[in-house]
Amino acid sequence: MTTADFVVVANRLPVDRVVSADGEETWRTSPGGLVAALEPVMKQVDGAWVGWAGQADLELEPFTANDIRLIPIKLSAQEVAEYYEGFANDTIWPLYHDVIAPPQFHREWWDAYVSVNRRFAEAAAAAVAEDGTVWVHDYQLQLVPEMVRALRPDVTIGYFHHIPFPMHGLYAQLPWRDQVLRGLLGADVVGFQRVQDATYFLAAVRRRLKYEVKSTTVAVPGENGDRTVISKAFPISIDTAPYLELAARPEVQARALEIRESLGNPKRILLGVDRLDYTKGIRHRIKAYGELLAAGRLNVEEVTLIQVASPSRERVDAYINLRDEIELAVSRINGDTDTMEHTAIRYLHQGYPREEMVALYLAADVMLVTALRDGMNLVAKEYVASRTDNRGVLVLSEFTGAADELRQAVRVNPHDIEDLKDAIMTAVEMTPGEQGKRMRSLRRRVLEHDVLAWSTSFLEALSAARSSRP
Repeated sequence: MTTADFVVVANRLPVDRVVSADGEETWRTSPGGLVAALEPVMKQVDGAWVGWAGQADLELEPFTANDIRLIPIKLSAQEVAEYYEGFANDTIWPLYHDVIAPPQFHREWWDAYVSVNRRFAEAAAAAVAEDGTVWVHDYQLQLVPEMVRALRPDVTIGYFHHIPFPMHGLYAQLPWRDQVLRGLLGADVVGFQRVQDATYFLAAVRRRLKYEVKSTTVAVPGENGDRTVISKAFPISIDTAPYLELAARPEVQARALEIRESLGNPKRILLGVDRLDYTKGIRHRIKAYGELLAAGRLNVEEVTLIQVASPSRERVDAYINLRDEIELAVSRINGDTDTMEHTAIRYLHQGYPREEMVALYLAADVMLVTALRDGMNLVAKEYVASRTDNRGVLVLSEFTGAADELRQAVRVNPHDIEDLKDAIMTAVEMTPGEQGKRMRSLRRRVLEHDVLAWSTSFLEALSAARSSRP
């Protein structure tokens, strides 16, 4: 097999398989922040991407799509259920998101997680050239760095954690806590979204493994002496160019006006864009908005909320129940407040192409990003990048990574419904002058610290780690 100097390892490939009615197979770019963040990087290097194609029992040979060499990993239906839906999304995801939902601990899920991580590691080790670089991504593959190091001690290994890392009191609940820490410490650089996340990780390493931790470095014992691992924050961002280009298109601007007209030209449009996930605070947002309408602080003839909730993990019970709860709440509010001409909440349980999303961003006067816990939240940055008119207001949860950077947003504690209501009213009533002042500052930050700046900073850290190795 042809090897590559730079290998990305992620749970999913950056493309989705599409089979037409006549059986023709095509591949289209996947939605999601990781693909958007890494695709520009991959096209600039001699790279390959190791990942699952998204369908159980699908066996594929390596192929090229969108000028990226892809190495598919086969997962059986049982492995999808136990490794992905089970351990990754019903154990790690809720545990790392402050136990907003109770995590489930099952030994057979852990066994599947170890087995699948080993398969990814073996594929990466086979794909990377001598003295190359392997960059592992996210919570589904926390054991891969250590496994790759055992197979290929010559390569430089990076790991980036896209979701939060929990404080030790929560992390300690994980029965396999030490194994996961050792897995992550197989990397030369372990990156997190926030300084807080890196601090929690280093505290867990110090308390659980008793390794020496100084500032952002860990001394990992080995047969040939200690190996230094760097652990720090590298806040991820977006590729701003497509959003700037789309926002300038006359047809996208016309579509934004069309959206407003279809809603009866309300004075203010509020917008929420999320995966349908219990960490995103959709229930809290809808509750706060409903109470504002019921109290008369907002009027359905003047204000409309658009809630885009893209499907997510539809076979996991917690997500099935969440969808039922949200759709019941939306129906009640609309039933109580709608008129023949106006609707309180336009609820859309589907995903949209980027062109439509930018039109929605341009149509929205207020962007509500009220996650209960989020590693970063790139939607907040997409909204800011799209607002080339320097108008609009971002309401941003203080429990998102984006809150560390986007300080001119209206900050909110989404667990506090009264605070959330007041933040919505502040945004709705904000003057054009104040909007412009805040948005210019937000845009400056997003445009300066884009995905290229993020990837460059991480890869520079990897390069420094490679140079300092014995």
